[in-house]
Amino acid sequence: MIQENLLLILSLLFIIAMLTMLSNRLRISYPIFLVIAGLGISLIPGTPHISISPDIVFLLFLPPLLYSAAWNTAWKEFWKYKRPISMLAFGLVIFTSATVAILAHAIIPDFPLALGFLLGGIISPPDAIAATSVLQGLKVPKRVTTILEGESLVNDASSLIVFRFALAAILTSQFHFWDATKTFFVVGFMGIAVGIGIAIVVYILHRFFPTTAVIDAAITLITPYIMYITAEHFHWSGVLAVVAGGLFLSYRSQEIFTYESRMSILSLWETLTFLLNGFVFILIGLELPVITAGLEGYSVPEAITYGIIISIATILIRIIWVFPGTYIPRMLFKKIRQTEPYPGWKSVFLVAWSGMRGVVSLASALAIPLALPGGESFPHRNLILFIAFIVILVTLVLQGLSLSPLIRWLGIEVDEEPEKVQQLAMRIRLAESVLAFLDTNYADETKNHETYKRVRDRYERMIEVAKKRLATEESDEEKTNFLPHYRQMLLDIVDVRRRELNHYRHTGEYNEELIREREWELDLEEARLRN
Repeated sequence: MIQENLLLILSLLFIIAMLTMLSNRLRISYPIFLVIAGLGISLIPGTPHISISPDIVFLLFLPPLLYSAAWNTAWKEFWKYKRPISMLAFGLVIFTSATVAILAHAIIPDFPLALGFLLGGIISPPDAIAATSVLQGLKVPKRVTTILEGESLVNDASSLIVFRFALAAILTSQFHFWDATKTFFVVGFMGIAVGIGIAIVVYILHRFFPTTAVIDAAITLITPYIMYITAEHFHWSGVLAVVAGGLFLSYRSQEIFTYESRMSILSLWETLTFLLNGFVFILIGLELPVITAGLEGYSVPEAITYGIIISIATILIRIIWVFPGTYIPRMLFKKIRQTEPYPGWKSVFLVAWSGMRGVVSLASALAIPLALPGGESFPHRNLILFIAFIVILVTLVLQGLSLSPLIRWLGIEVDEEPEKVQQLAMRIRLAESVLAFLDTNYADETKNHETYKRVRDRYERMIEVAKKRLATEESDEEKTNFLPHYRQMLLDIVDVRRRELNHYRHTGEYNEELIREREWELDLEEARLRN
């Protein structure tokens, strides 16, 4: 019954919200906590078995999660580190798939090489959401986070292409290397073309048609699904279509959205990605006992052994690839030495260790068909699923939980001073542009009217304070305590006004609509102060 399924889904979403609050209290990244919690819930007697169609996982979850990740990626930073991102997103995926294929073929009895490539394609891509969520709140160099997020965006496409080639080889018993290579590039290029083409149409809609904040948010929600479904309809890369289109529109978002649209879209996507991410990660834990029960021809200890061996190999493969991939091109090419700063081994090791698997690996594993074209069962399907789940668990929990102590042990420090200098410099230039505008367009008003003059004086003081902070040598205590204390005073003032509005609401002294308008203004002011 749909009511029973709906109740189960809503109950899971409520549990996700509760567990996320608990993970925040325990200071554990919520993807890690949800996977462990899902596994624990599944072991409770009477817990209903949850199964989900692989098509639903790909179609429902993948487009919005990838689009959100692309939207939050800075294009200039992404392009700046395109070489290391490409080395990881394409080179490492293929290297991992091949190495896992050979290893699985060697250690698992009667496990063909084609199945090994299928397994390799499933577990080769680190997850964008896992990397972002686990690194959130940790002081990590900007270069590291940009490379990890950029890699996780693009490697989904390359791993899914490997997965599909391996699956096609198993189903048809045919594989032609050169044809597969040509198809790889065609599928990727056409996926990007579809994504950018649809993004241009959406750009025109937002830019030149009379949309509202609600319409903008609705179109933004629909867009990744259109990109993904269109590309997949022609058997091109839906993942690259969503990523390319998301990056295109994100780069031009300031041109096409009003402040109301941006706020609506931000709130919508934060809520949606939180629910989808939570559902997928708790599903990983809930599904494992179901997969374990379906193992045929293998004992659970045997399957766990295979899973742990391949998990360790996956971690080592990444380390083995990242260090030579970082330093050998620098030794061979002078241009790289001139244009890219020298990466210290600590940051390189952090990139190598941050290989958490997640939603794409889960979706790929579940997408393995139940039977071959002849009707016989797909060989080793449940074992492949089990190994994939073990790899997700091991990388997400082991590597995710160890990142914070690893950063402390390595002594990685982020120099925040250049960013502070940039913030002050930007504040000065923005204020100076305002003064120039006022002097050109409102010169008489600023001289003759006190209200206009106060606005101009405000920006003059802003420039004066910012320049003083840049030029003078303040004590560390003054730098540390003044601004937080001043900001807290402004937040307290907002709170006083909010309590007064609440008093007006209870007394009925003012119109409710007028009170809501003032609350909206206070919300905007508090958001500015807190961010």
